[in-house]
Amino acid sequence: MGFKYLKIWQNAKDLSVRIYKITDEGQFSKDFGLRDQIRRSAVSIASNIAEGDERGTNKESVRFFFIAKGSLAEIRTQIQIAHEIGYFDETTYQELDSEYEKLGCMIGQIIKVRA
Repeated sequence: MGFKYLKIWQNAKDLSVRIYKITDEGQFSKDFGLRDQIRRSAVSIASNIAEGDERGTNKESVRFFFIAKGSLAEIRTQIQIAHEIGYFDETTYQELDSEYEKLGCMIGQIIKVRA
């Protein structure tokens, strides 16, 4: 990959893979609505970072980075719901939430740089 923001994209992509694995286990794997929604949100973050990085202007790039940040807000809500209904334990929830919080800060930084 030739992304300018490869580290941020890599983190987002790795978290997507982790979400796919977590949602393929136990009760979560049978909750098709939440499982599919959380997966779409996770993939959207990495995809929009990639697309924003490839856009020709800063204005276009920032638009896609904001979309990624919106998807990040969605997934943080979804992992909280999944945790509260018992799909994964406190440790997994805290790890995921912390990683997504860090990712949000990274995306916020690239928005500042490109805006």
